[in-house]
Amino acid sequence: MARTDPKKDVVIVGLGWTGAIMGMELANEGLEILALERGPDRYTVPDFKYPDVIDELKYGIRFGFMQKPRNSTLTVRRGLDEVARPYRQLGSFLPGDGVGGAGIHWNGQTWRPMEEEFRLRSYVEESFGAEIIPEDMTIQDWGVTYEELEPHFDRFEYMAGIAGQAGNIQGEIQEGGNPFEAPRSRGFPLPPMKQGLDAQMFADAARGMGLHPFPRPAGNATAPYVNEYGMQLGPCNYCGFCERYGCLNYSKSSPQTCILDALRRKPNFSYRVNSEVLRVELAEDRQTATGVTYWDEEAQEEVFQPADIVLLCAYQLHNVHLMLLSGIGQPYDPTTGEGVTGKNYAYQMNGGTTLFFREHDFKPFAAAGSNGMSIDDYAINRIDFAAEGFIGGSYITAGISNGQPIRGISLPRGTPSWGPEWKAGIREWYGHAMSIGSHGSNMSYRDCYLDLDPTYTDRHGRPLMRMTFNWKPNDIRMTQFMRSKIEPIAEAMAPDSWQSSYKAEGAQYDVRPYQTTHNVGGAIMGTDPNTSAVNRYLQAWTQHNVFSLGAGAFPQNIQYNPTGAVGALAYWTAEAIRRDYLPNPRPLM
Repeated sequence: MARTDPKKDVVIVGLGWTGAIMGMELANEGLEILALERGPDRYTVPDFKYPDVIDELKYGIRFGFMQKPRNSTLTVRRGLDEVARPYRQLGSFLPGDGVGGAGIHWNGQTWRPMEEEFRLRSYVEESFGAEIIPEDMTIQDWGVTYEELEPHFDRFEYMAGIAGQAGNIQGEIQEGGNPFEAPRSRGFPLPPMKQGLDAQMFADAARGMGLHPFPRPAGNATAPYVNEYGMQLGPCNYCGFCERYGCLNYSKSSPQTCILDALRRKPNFSYRVNSEVLRVELAEDRQTATGVTYWDEEAQEEVFQPADIVLLCAYQLHNVHLMLLSGIGQPYDPTTGEGVTGKNYAYQMNGGTTLFFREHDFKPFAAAGSNGMSIDDYAINRIDFAAEGFIGGSYITAGISNGQPIRGISLPRGTPSWGPEWKAGIREWYGHAMSIGSHGSNMSYRDCYLDLDPTYTDRHGRPLMRMTFNWKPNDIRMTQFMRSKIEPIAEAMAPDSWQSSYKAEGAQYDVRPYQTTHNVGGAIMGTDPNTSAVNRYLQAWTQHNVFSLGAGAFPQNIQYNPTGAVGALAYWTAEAIRRDYLPNPRPLM
């Protein structure tokens, strides 16, 4: 029989970015809060100390900060007629493990979606006509506008010490910034990063073609910085160990550097690690949650943790899995189109062109995760969807994020991947290669979704979650359009040689190579309970004291990295709970 612990006002599932933000915001309201984290504890010291944390084999190749499939996985298939198989070896995406979550190992690229992305279906219908939307495409409006979220984007960026150059402040276009971005209330808290030779060459070529390059917004501090919680960041030293690593220098925006040490000092906040939440427990009438049941790894027993409010702040895939296991919302059925939980899973559509220059040394060992120059000339609000035959967009960037010797070196196609010829290739081309990348949107579709697997179970006997996903013609047309824009820039830069990699017609989703950890959807937000799992405040329609945060709320994937929007939505939800829910607990819509 499960142990029952003393009741809390709030229980938080997962202690990454959203869990840390919600913990701080609600602790400041005087609530008694407990956070449950399935992985181990993580501190900058000793967990990210030098030189241990820059062990490329341990962290870059063997995924030291990632969840191991033997402990947490899902099954994957490409279509309704396939049998899903377990994701047994990390590849396509890399969920974080432990306190800080994926906020430990990200690169720090921090964007705001375009205004049009928050009302994408309405924008497409108004601008191009509903007839251009493919029959199987299920894109939706978010139910919240950019204008409503702008103060929360601003707060997240200032909490996280984001470095960049604003392009639009209160409607006035700023020189050197992104002229196509939505209006900001003020500029970034820190100036942009210093750019390497590759980024400068790309910017010069783009500018010469009439395009509008600007420095990529970065969660890599460019100067000493103290945020609203009194947390201090130090300037980045361009060590090149961002992606897949914890930051040894207190420079990368993460829950550790920006929130957690301040949150740990709150007397009304506590957390437990190695505590995997198994399900959300519902009241007898199923109208509210009574708390959660979790597995205490140390005590080797189930524990019931009662609480008045349940906040699902785990990774997107885990939030959706818990909702399906707990009966929160009707499971989505792709055959009938009915149901909401698991609907509109989407990923990211990327591609790129690699350039080789014998005469240039790009010094890739001096790099940072968000370093680079970008253009937004082919963003969602810059493309005639009707004329081009697809819905979506992409930003385009050049910038070297690392020069790690195992996984950070590009070689000409045909070079062996091991042996004497590989070594010769490394000697010849290390520091002489750069890439221009497309980071694009991915639309949602009727048969791309998440549900419970009918066959496979986890170590607790629960059904694994099943992912059904494949690439669609719309998004392949989008990435091929980006190829047609990138390759002329590459040619204008006059490399000795170059090669491209973009998904082409007939491409099938492959879980083996890493792509992004930008999984979204499944717990999508909206204003209609028939088409969304949570309302515009990320509150479950069916249990008003359950909130599901994170990228699961995105109705389709944006053209940008998701963390900026995830942070803004967390502050938006925290404000709604503080202002409207706590005085009168109820459905907010």
